[in-house]
Amino acid sequence: MDHSPHHTGTAHDPAAHAPRASWPTAAKATLHCLTGCAIGEILGMVIGTALLWGNVETMVLAITLAFVFGYSFTLFAVRRAGLDFKSAVKVALAADTVSIAVMELVDNGIIALTPGAMDAHLSDGLFWSALLGGFAVAFLITTPVNKWMIGRGKGHALVHAHH
Repeated sequence: MDHSPHHTGTAHDPAAHAPRASWPTAAKATLHCLTGCAIGEILGMVIGTALLWGNVETMVLAITLAFVFGYSFTLFAVRRAGLDFKSAVKVALAADTVSIAVMELVDNGIIALTPGAMDAHLSDGLFWSALLGGFAVAFLITTPVNKWMIGRGKGHALVHAHH
């Protein structure tokens, strides 16, 4: 006879309190994350390109700023909901790390693989089409990842507990 405790649906089961993992919920979480990432990514690409930095330096700056802005959006939201700074940082890191990492991997992969995109100037349509196209594909790939995570009480499900 199995005497192990069963916690499904109890207070000990994080999935019992997870928001519904619907496609609209996942899309909203991904869009929230993408907004912060896009601001940081565009800013990094613009700065690196304007300063005539190399491709690697520009991409490192863009990725770094994407994480900074991506985390910042969540950090400000959960701080506004009343969390102290340390707790808010923990929630932002837990909520956004996977989403931002997937988004940046896809987006920067597309930019790097688009012939001439990394060498294009700010005034070139190729620069902007590769960047924006990368965001679109990253959104499509990251949304199912976020849906899966939310359904398991992870990722943006942690943010919803503070809204």
